[in-house]
Amino acid sequence: MKSSAGAHRRLAPGIARVCNGPGAGVTTRPAPVSVLGVLAVLALAGAVGCSDPERGTVLRLAHSLEPSHPVHAAMEHLAVQVEERSRGALRIKIYASSQLGSERETIELLQLGAIDLVKTSTSPLEGFVPGMAVFGVPYVFRDAAHYWRVLDGPLGRQLLDLGLGQRLKGLCYYDAGSRSFYTKNKPIRTPADLRGMKIRVQNSRTAIRLIEAMGGAATPIPFGELYTALDQGVVDGAENNPPSLLTSRHYEVCKFYTLDEHSRVPDMVLIGTATWERLTPQQRQWLQEAADSSSRFQRELWGHKTQETLAQLAQAGVQIIEADQRPFQAAVRDLQAAFRGTETGRWMQAILEHP
Repeated sequence: MKSSAGAHRRLAPGIARVCNGPGAGVTTRPAPVSVLGVLAVLALAGAVGCSDPERGTVLRLAHSLEPSHPVHAAMEHLAVQVEERSRGALRIKIYASSQLGSERETIELLQLGAIDLVKTSTSPLEGFVPGMAVFGVPYVFRDAAHYWRVLDGPLGRQLLDLGLGQRLKGLCYYDAGSRSFYTKNKPIRTPADLRGMKIRVQNSRTAIRLIEAMGGAATPIPFGELYTALDQGVVDGAENNPPSLLTSRHYEVCKFYTLDEHSRVPDMVLIGTATWERLTPQQRQWLQEAADSSSRFQRELWGHKTQETLAQLAQAGVQIIEADQRPFQAAVRDLQAAFRGTETGRWMQAILEHP
């Protein structure tokens, strides 16, 4: 099936029981339904984190990206690694393209124990775990090398565990690159160009404050609804990494991409603590080792795909603008200062002081 904005919504809704069927460990794409609808269907299916003596334990992983996205490839790698390490005793079934709901909705389902695993950006996580807002603080990381030194070290591990009190355990990070602005009608060269423009952001208070600090009007919209919002002029632009701009096909509408790289917001693979506690020590080891392997795989893939994607966007007629980042950094200094003395500010300071 061709991947295009909104294409999954044309499929018939419903989720089939997979624990005893041939579909475990593969990606499926039924249409998205409401949280209550997902709960009802999953309850009828009786297939959440289920075990079968013959087929083993199947965990359900939900995310919002298209199957063509390089982060989805990492989740497929995760599923393969889990099955290989466990010799089929533990498997993962992936639900892509927001079919089980938006990122926020799937996090709620994870807390309820209705699904087992979620891949989410850390931006919507801040509504559940306030400390996660640190990832949205603009220019908190000096560069990509600093970013990974933080995430690979003890500080990164502490941040993965920050949601335990909310029944959310982080397994690993995926590289989501740096976020930059893309727009429909005019290029963004300085923060002044954002004045009066409606810019889609994730459901994150930090992201909203960032756009406001630069003079724009922040508009939270679920990612799966963004193509239509851009096409119909509900918003004038958005911000994301290059692969997401390409795989979402937003470049068909937005022909200006400004590489201001205002934030580096990682993706995270979460497991519900209820599911984690049900797993045996051996199953936990298989899953954690597979997650670590998928993180390494994804990071390497991401580097190649980002450069390849920028070339594809340019060939598709997108104007790539190498912005002077200094005016953007100056525009958000007061925002950074406003976090001091808060939980986010404490994490921010730890990152800024990290070598």
